[in-house]
Amino acid sequence: MSVKVRYVNEHLRSRIRMKSVLMWLFQIAAAIVLGAVFSIFFCKNVEMTEGSMEPTVEIGDTLLVNTLAYRFSLPDRDDMLVFKSNDSANASLHVKRVIGLPGEKIQISDGQIMINGITYMEKKDLPSISYAGLAEQEITLKDDEYFVLGDNRNNSADSRYSDIGNVKKSNIVGKVWFRISPYTRLGFLH
Repeated sequence: MSVKVRYVNEHLRSRIRMKSVLMWLFQIAAAIVLGAVFSIFFCKNVEMTEGSMEPTVEIGDTLLVNTLAYRFSLPDRDDMLVFKSNDSANASLHVKRVIGLPGEKIQISDGQIMINGITYMEKKDLPSISYAGLAEQEITLKDDEYFVLGDNRNNSADSRYSDIGNVKKSNIVGKVWFRISPYTRLGFLH
């Protein structure tokens, strides 16, 4: 009888090991699939090639962009977003901060941003704007347009310049949410 018991115990252990291995393989496969889906939809990599967002983001920083963020919601003021400079598939990508929302009136007067005639108090300590550009005169944003500025306000090609202008929602690639390099500055962005 002891031989039979050993055989049954060995058989049960073998089945438990097999079940454990299969469960482990399933978990690995699920992690790979979830990682691929996450990477495809949430993690477009963008390398910063211009100094327009300094000191928040520096030249050479690699950023992760959530490309689904604005499919189900709209950009908020102060969001950092990536957008194409025009409707072309080969248009250059830019990283800027949302200042003006659809339907708002934007003007830069005496170095200050005016939104609907009220001075906008920024959450960050950024320098006074020395060049108002197109925003010297009040700009009324259309229902699908955003006014964007770089954090490096006096060294940024942004909505103040005609080659960028107001950003159409259809040209927004996604929301910047994480810096992956350099590793010394790794972390979430806002």
